[in-house]
Amino acid sequence: MDQIVKQPDEVKLIVFACEAGMGSSLMGANQLKKMVKKAKLDGVTVIHSPVGSIPAEADVIVTHTKLAQAARAQNGDAAIVRFMMFMNDPKVKAVVENLKTGQPIVSEL
Repeated sequence: MDQIVKQPDEVKLIVFACEAGMGSSLMGANQLKKMVKKAKLDGVTVIHSPVGSIPAEADVIVTHTKLAQAARAQNGDAAIVRFMMFMNDPKVKAVVENLKTGQPIVSEL
């Protein structure tokens, strides 16, 4: 599969995808929402979604490494960012930093 690259001006919807939609993944999604707000990325929305219900309009999907292939199967056009830790993962922070500094988000699949 080709590598998917999303330029900052293309990113309107970031989906924090998880298995069931509860617990630590919800906390991770809320942390990402706060980072986006603090970075003043006003045109970017962050939502939390089970991996099986990712909206088609997602531009970037942030998900645990174990769910990355399932996320790709749900949305083949989004950039996939894989993380290991639900809280304070550097890859999640890098998404916000890239958007803030005008750098693209590059899919890891």
